[in-house]
Amino acid sequence: MGLFGNFFGKNENGNGNSEGGKDIPWISLENKDQLDVLAENSKTRPQAIFKHSTTCGVSRMVLNMFNSSYGLEFSQMDFYFLDLHAHREVSNKVAEAFQVMHQSPQLLIIKNGVVVAHDSHGGISEIKLERYV
Repeated sequence: MGLFGNFFGKNENGNGNSEGGKDIPWISLENKDQLDVLAENSKTRPQAIFKHSTTCGVSRMVLNMFNSSYGLEFSQMDFYFLDLHAHREVSNKVAEAFQVMHQSPQLLIIKNGVVVAHDSHGGISEIKLERYV
């Protein structure tokens, strides 16, 4: 099993564990070109970017809280996961393209090509995803 699958608690068959809420259908955000697709897709369905530092305990704690409270249907919103250490240049492009200063951890919700909500650290848990679908 690769690191990415192991990181999200998936087994050999790609099935996530059943603790907390539903499994989030993460899309790995690994290159700047994906941001154009993400912005275009945001015209028909909200898009979310979760920026995560794999070496930060706070970031890990917030990610775990986010995972356990997730309850949307798969068709309601796309979720992009950005590993900041592996793809810092993508994070810089996110900040530039969406005019939101970089922080970690950070959650951005994009609709119609613009950020409609964002927060970082403990504030991420205050964002009610249902409000944006």
